[in-house]
Amino acid sequence: MPVETLTPASLFPPIGPYSHIAKAGPFITLSGTPGVDPATGDFAGPDAYSQSRQIVRNFRAMLAAAGASLTDAMQVHVYLKRVEDFAEMNRGFAEEFGGHQPARTVIVVADLPKQGALMTMDLTAHVSG
Repeated sequence: MPVETLTPASLFPPIGPYSHIAKAGPFITLSGTPGVDPATGDFAGPDAYSQSRQIVRNFRAMLAAAGASLTDAMQVHVYLKRVEDFAEMNRGFAEEFGGHQPARTVIVVADLPKQGALMTMDLTAHVSG
């Protein structure tokens, strides 16, 4: 099964040689994504809550471009710079995902490539039919 890669024009460009989305059959993988607002190119805010909400909003747009939605999300990896941001990341994440709760792993990391990012997340989804 061929792998299709794409980066929606409505999102910010990747900061490296990769695509935002890879899709093979019913599986969709979204690359590590910081909390950048595509309308401004800046972070949605200086705090974990704002950046977390924006990441999930970006996921929503990426999944829609691949013919999916947040309810198709199976797994999310969160790479958090400061463990003390865990509660606010959770708050933004939960508000945007609503009742859908995919499997999730949170890892605290020393740094991230995008300066100013408090976190990045990636996502795996499955679309049936």
